[in-house]
Amino acid sequence: MARTIQSLERAAAVLRLLAGGERRLGLSDIASSIGLAKATAHGLLRTLQQEGFVEQDEESGKYQLGAELLRLGNSYLDVHELRARALVWTDDLARASGESAYLGVLHQQGVLIVHHVFRPDDSRQVLEVGAMRPLHSTALGKVLAAFDPVAYNEVMDGRFEAITELTVTDPVEFDKGLELVRVRGWASDVGETWDGVASIAAPILDRRKMPVGAVGIAGAVERMQSGHELRPQLIAAVRDCARSVSRDLGAGRF
Repeated sequence: MARTIQSLERAAAVLRLLAGGERRLGLSDIASSIGLAKATAHGLLRTLQQEGFVEQDEESGKYQLGAELLRLGNSYLDVHELRARALVWTDDLARASGESAYLGVLHQQGVLIVHHVFRPDDSRQVLEVGAMRPLHSTALGKVLAAFDPVAYNEVMDGRFEAITELTVTDPVEFDKGLELVRVRGWASDVGETWDGVASIAAPILDRRKMPVGAVGIAGAVERMQSGHELRPQLIAAVRDCARSVSRDLGAGRF
């Protein structure tokens, strides 16, 4: 059985205690409720307070949950709302394009795949939900970097590692490529992340017209391209899907 970290368990117990019952609790109440010495409980509370997870009332000295937990909770809800809104549209995208469809969000200097629809054929495929993808080489990553200032800073501050012979490793060249993505409204990856695989992605916007994720398709280069160009009907299908999800999130027409 894997070992757990006691301090994290105790911190979680404090947060659960503050989340239920009375809105605010004193140090003695918290310490006795979870069976800790006052000094230990105070140390946990002080750390949680520094991180914004707990707040202390100046007059009473009692503790309550902090704003940082609300921010994290909203982030969780946003991702799940995004996935819920995109379910039907990504199914339609996979069916219309004949390729695998993906929904990704910015996470820890990369792209987290939060939804994956299999290519609609009988081939053996592996579910990629939860997988992390690079920002600098994938179509999903480029779209996020082009339209999300946070993602842009993350990728420009990161390492431009060569994943294949076609991966762009020069930050200046990459930055110029993002300008084209912004103009076109979509991004591509042709052999930059996997040899022989191409992808297309477009941004998903919320009611504030802010990017909250990206949707795209990926498949064999020979299916995705006609000659040396990506098939226009595939680009249109991805963009239509992104617009549909964005409208469902309140972005309106764009």
